[in-house]
Amino acid sequence: MTQTLYIVDVFALRRYAGNPLAVVIGTEPLTDETMQQIAAETNYSETTFVTPHPNRHGGYAVRLFTPAREIDFAGHPILGTAWVIRRHLSLKHEGPLRLDLPVGPIAVHFETDAATGEEVLWFQAPPMTLGPACETAAMAHALGIAPEDIDAAAPIQQVSAGTAAMIVPLVSLDALHRSRLDLAAYAPLAERGFPPLVYLFCRETEDPENDLGARFFFEAHGVREDPATGNGAAFLGAWLLEHRMSGDADLSLRIEQGRSVNRPSLVMLRARRQDGAPDIRVGGRVIPVVKGELL
Repeated sequence: MTQTLYIVDVFALRRYAGNPLAVVIGTEPLTDETMQQIAAETNYSETTFVTPHPNRHGGYAVRLFTPAREIDFAGHPILGTAWVIRRHLSLKHEGPLRLDLPVGPIAVHFETDAATGEEVLWFQAPPMTLGPACETAAMAHALGIAPEDIDAAAPIQQVSAGTAAMIVPLVSLDALHRSRLDLAAYAPLAERGFPPLVYLFCRETEDPENDLGARFFFEAHGVREDPATGNGAAFLGAWLLEHRMSGDADLSLRIEQGRSVNRPSLVMLRARRQDGAPDIRVGGRVIPVVKGELL
């Protein structure tokens, strides 16, 4: 039985930046326990496991594991896994590539950036649900910032699609830099059902070519910070559309992330309403780093 391991950097501006992803493709299926152990061993935000042959619908079955648990949906694993499949399993495939996740089928499109000539992958987000809002003071306390650091123009709100996160708008880049997730301080919110996954963003950026700055904190054997968060960007797109933060205009945003963990990343977001429903797409580059074999 052969299990091939690929490591790619997703949403990366260069190699050894962006969000690293491990992709495992095997000739025989692995048990749930073994997949979880491998994900804990890589210790990346997510590790994916791919069935090497397409199903009757032409899609590839993919399962996603954090170091602590299996999840239904995450952004950078979708793009990184699609890149590996296209390069190593489906060289002759034309058009979008379909990944079958627990949350449902996800289409990944491959484009060439007209300005740079670089390949950019895009996934279309699944339907999302906007949930309850959270009080400003409670979230500020959990993040170690002042209530005035949170933008009052729109609510702090839960958004979900397979997994869920809190969207927190901040007023400045300084507030973004100072934020930290304290799980003990967050505990009263968690007891009310708010997930300990927090996507923070502001309209100030370090690079003037970008539109937003973002950070993402989540609980996995303690607090971790994500270098780049595709599902968080998708959640943000749904939140921006719901609260009409740009009126009726279509959104096309460049989101910088990962600088605080020395893995600079660029996440691209397109969001619009089509026939009354949100159409949200998240894109970025994928850079290969490692190919090996699990022993």
